[in-house]
Amino acid sequence: MVTVFSNINRGEKENVVENVVENVVENVVEDRSDKIINLIKQNKQISAKQIAKLFNITERTAQRDLDKLKKQNKIKRIGSDKAGHWEVLE
Repeated sequence: MVTVFSNINRGEKENVVENVVENVVENVVEDRSDKIINLIKQNKQISAKQIAKLFNITERTAQRDLDKLKKQNKIKRIGSDKAGHWEVLE
């Protein structure tokens, strides 16, 4: 058993943990976003369901990632959800 002592008070520890968690989550999402763009370049008709399966995430998370990329003007949907395709704007 090892005991580690810290001179950081409890409030500072919580802030450090929150910042680390936020940075890790942000980096994972950015990395996944880059991979989604590459997938779209390979298959312009890929669906959120297919993306979810490839990344082992929920379909809702995949849709949120696509929505984020659309807001950032990195991708655009051309046509309907069913018969349309994606266009990479970068």
